[in-house]
Amino acid sequence: MTQAADRTKRMSAVLVLVLFPMLLTGCLYPDEKLQENKVSYRESVKRIQSAVDDFYQEQGILPIITAGAEIPKYEKYRVDLDQLKGRGYIDQIPDTAFEKGGSGYFLIINEETEPTVKVMDLTTAQKVNDVQRAVNLYKMANDNALPAGEALYPGYTAVDLSKTEAKSLKLMSVYSGQEMPFMMDEEGTVYADYAFDIMQAIQKNGSEPKEGEDLRVFLEKESYYVPVKSVPYAWKDGQPVAQPLS
Repeated sequence: MTQAADRTKRMSAVLVLVLFPMLLTGCLYPDEKLQENKVSYRESVKRIQSAVDDFYQEQGILPIITAGAEIPKYEKYRVDLDQLKGRGYIDQIPDTAFEKGGSGYFLIINEETEPTVKVMDLTTAQKVNDVQRAVNLYKMANDNALPAGEALYPGYTAVDLSKTEAKSLKLMSVYSGQEMPFMMDEEGTVYADYAFDIMQAIQKNGSEPKEGEDLRVFLEKESYYVPVKSVPYAWKDGQPVAQPLS
């Protein structure tokens, strides 16, 4: 069996196991806490989006905190909430924001074409960083070898957490509430694997992905969250496949 066929079979099995009980209950997202977070962020994002639009129209610039060119796409342009509040565009900073003790940064994506406010989940980012530290420690103690598990995509393997100090760490998706795999490239850089969530978003959207399209855009359309700590995905053989970072 080829790697692609094996991966397709594995993903199909996971989708059946996860979606079937959800269909029986009539709810795609059974986790009530996840629903509460979505409602909270929906209202906050609408409010911040309106403020950003007004600020941009009146000031001619975006209210963002400057970031270096090396910062990844889904972490880069943080909304400067203090500036929005200080200049009267919002009455108060949302409780959901990191600045008020919440678990998310408000970001702007599509900054050059259609500035859009989204949320970066800090819990996801922190857990990927925790696994990254564990992988780095493993490399130092094992002559630069990686704690590699099964091959997931060309150039990417699962992180075998059982070999590291992060054995019990789990990552739950902000999109589906399901557990997400940690994966790493050949250099040992760790990412979250969003293939399952992307597949769900594509199925919900109902349209065939375009050739060469970065499939993470489907998550942008379906949620207020961005897929932080991710890599691009392409549509190959009827499934999302992680691609090298350019």
